[in-house]
Amino acid sequence: MRYLLPLALACLFHAAYSQPGKYNTSNAHSHNDYEQKIPFFAAYGESFGSIEADIFLHNDSLIVGHTDDDICYRRTLENLYLRPLEQQVERYHGNPFSDSLRQLQVMIDVKTEGVPTLHKLVEILQGYPLLIRSKNIRFVISGNRPADSLFGSYPAFIWFDGELSHPYPAEALPKIVMLSDDLKKYTKWTGKDALSEADYQRLDSLVQYGHRLHKKVRFWDAPDFMEAWNKLMLLKVDYINTDRIDELSSFLRIK
Repeated sequence: MRYLLPLALACLFHAAYSQPGKYNTSNAHSHNDYEQKIPFFAAYGESFGSIEADIFLHNDSLIVGHTDDDICYRRTLENLYLRPLEQQVERYHGNPFSDSLRQLQVMIDVKTEGVPTLHKLVEILQGYPLLIRSKNIRFVISGNRPADSLFGSYPAFIWFDGELSHPYPAEALPKIVMLSDDLKKYTKWTGKDALSEADYQRLDSLVQYGHRLHKKVRFWDAPDFMEAWNKLMLLKVDYINTDRIDELSSFLRIK
């Protein structure tokens, strides 16, 4: 029972899905957010809809970083993300933002072995009831995920980022909220040159595939500047992946 939240929470997120119409910072994904000068708060202050943290299980703690060389005991998931987010949720009476309709996705990219790292993550998150009970926050697991046959065994506050190129069994799909992939697997487009018609059709078919499954779509390793953002929006990509928080935020606010 300790793992279960009302089924209505899962249904709420599924029902809330819709393809992007007018883009805003809810469609922005802060890639490797911990590498920003001000982790969490830079993207949060711009009301980004998705914030990413990579984690390592190290000495029974979850450390945020991109490689083993980044391990620093003070840079825990709790210190950089969970406690600051908890403060905001307390401030806004159970919501991550002052706008009670606005959602926040915390994407956690698992760098160490999936099952034990996720076990520790679940244990830690259970110490943050305000976060795991909020209808407007979801924790989405990427990177070293368990076998997709195990997705349904995880608590209701744990969701998964799938891969566009991976076929998932029907029983795994309800736990997947997003489908992501490496853009460079499908095109050599740099964002500065024209996207060929063949590449456009290839990417468009991938986005449509994700949307037919009622999943949001994101590409990583994509060009990260205005011309490329425009093209990704034309393709109806749901989350624009960026390392340039201020620039993307300004761009989206004048769209």
